[in-house]
Order: sequence, then structure tokens, then C-alpha cells
Amino acid sequence: MLRDRIVNLTSPEDVESFLTAHPTSILFKAGTCHKTMQGFGFLQERVENREDLMIGVIRVVEARPASNLIAERTGIRHESPQVIVFKDGQAVFDVDNWDITPEALASGFAHVPETGETVSSETASGSDLAPYLTILEQYLGGEIDDAQFEFSYTTTFRDDASLRPNAEVEVLGSIFGDVDRHMTMHMMMAGRGQDPALRARAQAAYDALKQLASA
Repeated sequence: MLRDRIVNLTSPEDVESFLTAHPTSILFKAGTCHKTMQGFGFLQERVENREDLMIGVIRVVEARPASNLIAERTGIRHESPQVIVFKDGQAVFDVDNWDITPEALASGFAHVPETGETVSSETASGSDLAPYLTILEQYLGGEIDDAQFEFSYTTTFRDDASLRPNAEVEVLGSIFGDVDRHMTMHMMMAGRGQDPALRARAQAAYDALKQLASA
């Protein structure tokens, strides 16, 4: 499983150990907004079946020295989110922010042909859907109105830098779509936009998230 190939790197020593043990691998720098979620989603699609590759994750806010070491070692300016592909201990590809796309990653992964080997780590990662479920329950239960729900949900999603499975990302994004565009349009409309299908999408998302949370 992918989660068995993800290692959280919290210190420069962790980075050195990881690259020594896995000189051909992927490093992902996680930021503090939904760009990280989207970028990791695209990366996940690319590495899901690459059982020969480990993925080192640096959460930049909590582990800036580890991130700085990568910048010093590779000469690649720090960005977040950021994907760096290593081959034989050397960085051979990097891509940042909104440029992390399936097409860009396909180009990067061309530098590391599949070996057929299988690697794994005892480190496992989970995700927390409780904040979204709480907001949806408040909305569907009538505790907050459309405007309050829209604000709470979109700001929560915008600030979410969790590394989530694709199934979660798709459901979370199904209510308002591109939250940056949605929030911009909302401000332009001064909150006057009405969406008669909002409650139905919210209910469908809630049902799907509950199922994912219990899986």
C-alpha cells in the first residue's frame, strides 16, 4: 500500500538517513493550504503502483531545518508544495505549487524507470475527516445557513494541507469545486449567488465521507 511507503522526515538527520537508504526516491514538501492536498493527490496517482519507490514527506512548517537541508544539498529553491525526484542520490527533477500536474509528474518520473522491486516502511499515515463532518452535520441539521456553511467549509478546505487519499479529495471538492475560484466569484457577487443544488451536494458528500471514515 502507498501509505506503507511514506516516511515523515522531521529533521536533517532523517533526510540524510532516508536518502542514504533510498537514493532513488521521491521527496514531497508539504505546505499549509489546499495546494498541498491537490499536489499530493496528483503525486499519489503517479506513485500508487510504483512499489519500488519510497516517498519522504517534509511538513515544512514543523520541519524547516529538514527542508533547508534539501535546498542546500540540491540547489533547488525551497517551495511548498514541492516534488523532487531523486535518482542515485541526486535530484533529477523538481516541480512546485500549481505546476504539480499529472503531465509534469509524468515527465519527472520518466527519469526513474520502474525496477520491479518492492519497498516498504512501517510508517503509516491517516487522515481526519471530523472537521468536515462537523460542518456538514451543522448545515444539514439546520444549525447554520447556506452562507455560514459556504464560508466555514470553503475556508476549512482552503487551509487544509492534509495528505489525503484521492477518494477523500474528490469527495471534499465535490461541493464547491475549485475553492479559490469559488471564493473569488462569491466576493464578486457580494454573496448574492444562490445554488439550489447545494444541499443535495452537501448530503451526498456527507454520506460518502461517513462511508470513507468507517472503512
